[in-house]
Amino acid sequence: MIGTEIQFELISPEKKLVSETVYLAEIPGDKGMFGVLPGHSSMLVSLGVGVVRLHKTKGDDDVKKIFISGGFADVTGTSCTVLAEEAIAVSDLDQASLEQRLSDLQEDLKLAEEMADKQRIREEINMTKSKLFAITGY
Repeated sequence: MIGTEIQFELISPEKKLVSETVYLAEIPGDKGMFGVLPGHSSMLVSLGVGVVRLHKTKGDDDVKKIFISGGFADVTGTSCTVLAEEAIAVSDLDQASLEQRLSDLQEDLKLAEEMADKQRIREEINMTKSKLFAITGY
């Protein structure tokens, strides 16, 4: 018999951010979003940049949202473990600070001369935009 919950853990290099039972975990795979419910087929998945959404119960409107910047997910029928390169609760992201960071990075990009510097700054700009999208939805 399949249970009604899965054990979900989210671990970043700094610490374990989440360890709880959930009804549904929505996870940003590198090929798009996917959901994990009890009884899911076992798989190991590469993750992309985006927001993990954790639903405690079916139909739950109080969804826990965590921004991740890639990693891996190990999924079984009873558990899901996400090993994230970077993870932060969306509620802990500061829109004003990110907007200022984006402005600074765009200025840095104009001043950069080396291709390697330009590439690094573009990657930081994309990550900052992704974090802003996690907050605002646009």
